Amino acid sequence: MLKPLVPWDRRAIDDTETASWRKSFGFNQDSVYLSTAPLYHAAPLRYLVRMLRTGGRTIVMQKFDPEAALAAIERYRVTHSQWVPTMFVRLLALPETVRRRYDVSSLKVAIHAAAPCPPLVKQQMIDWFGPVIYEYYAGSEGAGLTAIDSHEWLAHRGSVGRAKFGTLHIVDEDDRELPVGEIGRVFFEGGPPFEYHNDPAKTRSVRNRHGWATYGDIGHVDAQGYLYLSDRRTDLIISGGVNVYPQEIENVLSEHPAVADAAVIGVPHAEFGESVKAIVQLRERDAASPQLADELMAFCRERLSHIKVPRSVDFEDALPRHDNGKLLRRLLKERYRSIENPGATI
Repeated sequence: MLKPLVPWDRRAIDDTETASWRKSFGFNQDSVYLSTAPLYHAAPLRYLVRMLRTGGRTIVMQKFDPEAALAAIERYRVTHSQWVPTMFVRLLALPETVRRRYDVSSLKVAIHAAAPCPPLVKQQMIDWFGPVIYEYYAGSEGAGLTAIDSHEWLAHRGSVGRAKFGTLHIVDEDDRELPVGEIGRVFFEGGPPFEYHNDPAKTRSVRNRHGWATYGDIGHVDAQGYLYLSDRRTDLIISGGVNVYPQEIENVLSEHPAVADAAVIGVPHAEFGESVKAIVQLRERDAASPQLADELMAFCRERLSHIKVPRSVDFEDALPRHDNGKLLRRLLKERYRSIENPGATI
């Protein structure tokens, strides 16, 4: 006798997801999937398992190396792959002669997620790999999902896509729906129930009075329903009563040719409460200088409103990032928590 399916039956979800990924990404028995990230993270493991369920072939890197990844694409004629923005940056940092050495024309889909991708970086990857870049915004909780392909992104630059699972809502602090273009908290309606292990307070904190769930991000939607993320709510800088979103500033800094990676945090300020500090990893480590710090602040001043311009710049050999590409901003905040009115340093 067939067992009737109950809501959120795990096997039903697995079958549905596999069918969905076949349709969305073209997974089939002829596909070759390159896993660039550790398999103890949910997304790489799930995508690898889905590929195997469709009968495709999987290639797993023991450790990410940009040139080795390109070599694997060419050698195994990889059709599908998954990345994080930090990997894109490292790929683009390879000398042009190295990048041109490898044939990546077999790629049909290059998926990325896990962390914000600066628009310039994504544009350069589309120019290189072709319109095969596919982005999604989701979380292990399964509260909801948005997705966007290269063609959509080129028409909605900076977006993470429209809702593919769950109904998207942008709300204010009182859970009132906000109109198109206004920044607020991002919630999804209609996702499955979930809870954090041994943490009922955190479980309650991610649902609002309507029962909708959030990953903790803030953003806005355009008239076509495309979502644009501003930042995580916990990373918001409030300077002189004005909301400042670090991601916007980081995106600008990433466009400077000397910058390999950038993080922006709020540091204590006696008058404004917080001031904007940039911590920058340079492409050329020895290039750090007070003059370059001033140049980076001037670069931002030409592209951002006054309140968003970093008041100080520090240089680091490397920024603290998890191996899934997510910036460990908390470590930077803790380091600078007791510093007041810092000046530009190297």
